[in-house]
Amino acid sequence: MMKTASRRRTMAYKSSTPSSLNRDHCQLTSFAVRNGLDPTRLVLLTSLPYSERLNPSSLDNYNMPKSALSPLRVATIVAFCASIPLGSQQSTAISAPADVTMGLKRDPALAAAIAEISAAQIRATDSVLVSFGTRHTMSDTTSNARGIGAARRYLFNKLTGYSKACGGCLRVEYDPALMEMRGHPQRPMVNVVNVIAWLPGRDTSRVVVMGGHHDSCICSRSDLGPLARFEATQDAPGADDDGSGTSAVVELARVFSKHFPKGLETSIIFVAYSGEEEGLYGSTHLAQRLHGAGYKVVAAFTDDIVGNVVAEDGAVDSTTVRIFGAEPDNGPSRELARYAWATGTIYNPSFHILPVFRLDRISRGGDHSPYVSLGDAGLRFTERLENYKRQHLPTDDFAHVNFGYVANVARTNASVVGSLAAAPAPPVALARRDQASGGSKWSLTWNSVPSAASYEVLFRRTYSPTYEKVYPVATGTSFLLPDQLDDGWAAVRAVSADGHRSLASTVPPPCPTLATRADSVAAGDLIRNCIRAPGR
Repeated sequence: MMKTASRRRTMAYKSSTPSSLNRDHCQLTSFAVRNGLDPTRLVLLTSLPYSERLNPSSLDNYNMPKSALSPLRVATIVAFCASIPLGSQQSTAISAPADVTMGLKRDPALAAAIAEISAAQIRATDSVLVSFGTRHTMSDTTSNARGIGAARRYLFNKLTGYSKACGGCLRVEYDPALMEMRGHPQRPMVNVVNVIAWLPGRDTSRVVVMGGHHDSCICSRSDLGPLARFEATQDAPGADDDGSGTSAVVELARVFSKHFPKGLETSIIFVAYSGEEEGLYGSTHLAQRLHGAGYKVVAAFTDDIVGNVVAEDGAVDSTTVRIFGAEPDNGPSRELARYAWATGTIYNPSFHILPVFRLDRISRGGDHSPYVSLGDAGLRFTERLENYKRQHLPTDDFAHVNFGYVANVARTNASVVGSLAAAPAPPVALARRDQASGGSKWSLTWNSVPSAASYEVLFRRTYSPTYEKVYPVATGTSFLLPDQLDDGWAAVRAVSADGHRSLASTVPPPCPTLATRADSVAAGDLIRNCIRAPGR
């Protein structure tokens, strides 16, 4: 009788289990039920690093849903998972094409830094940010327990502590700007204050910007009317939007200052923006400040809403992050998206990147946008599944953030920030029809980059999302492309002596707005060596 009942339970569980259940999920299911977690949400556990998946003491960092299964049910589930033949275990994870890495290489020093990124550290930072009640841009600035002032002083002190630990390697500062709150009936002037930590590089004229916004709001409270985005007194926890992104950036500052106290080739700016919810005020100010001071912004990244893994309908994805890169397809932001896709795949292969080829989500904006509008390469990282029932509401609380997932986003951030900061400047490339071949082939030329030991030419067909071929160029600054450029895109990148590769410069590059067409071929050249849409 007991055997029959047990067999029925096993069969019932087996019949309700997806045929795509894989070996990793079975291991995690067994782990979940043994530790009192809900195995129907077992995919949440895939966001944990492997070193922590079998450590029950680390579970508090991940806000896992609990289970009330009986011991017999636990044993049945474990037995079922053990019974699945290895050959029938099919992975359902999003996979990237084999060539997505574009010939980029793994740096052991960067890998060591990435390995130290801690979900517990990120959780601790977000916990304190949420404890301030609200971090609205117009909230209290004098209290040490509540409001935006308390939040920015906390971030400043935390980053200053990291700087002291590395012998002063970080330059921590407030970045204030008095700005008018557009849309407010009184149009008040508000002191919008970013918190910045600079990690100077050998080339201090070039910067990589990694940011998140520490302000919060309850902008979606319908009962507050059209001025809800200016409500600055009620609680606005902002645990996910954007306590998660800010906490990830703070963790990156900790890890990079520890592992690279002397900096890399390019300077890195870690920034906690303010004024994002009211109109990207903080990032607009910093982007304009950097350009006004003559800095070359190599790339600008923002982590915004990077902690939720459960959608409104209950769907779960804890293994994928989206990256948003603006048009055109041969522009700097798309090249940056391809670079981030490659580095993330190299350094954190079990965590997947979903490139989205547009500036941001529909009718939404992020702190990378002001940089993109100034011509810089910019990307937004955001969770794969958003839950709009909690965004900009009091329900955006600490309990709904999965810090194992946030840590994986931070690892992906570190892979692209560290790779770019260690690389030479990209060359500026030009293209000309090769008359010696009858005009069917193209000759590429580019400027010499001082810190480059060699160069590489990349090629992809127009419909390919990333580069398919890599041609090494050991000497010189020219190359006869064997592929038909009319059918694809080429690019050139610099390679340092230690193998770090720059962002790619597209050939032909995107055009500025000009009166003449740039795709005419008088005398075999592309006018100004760029491509524009027909009719422009």
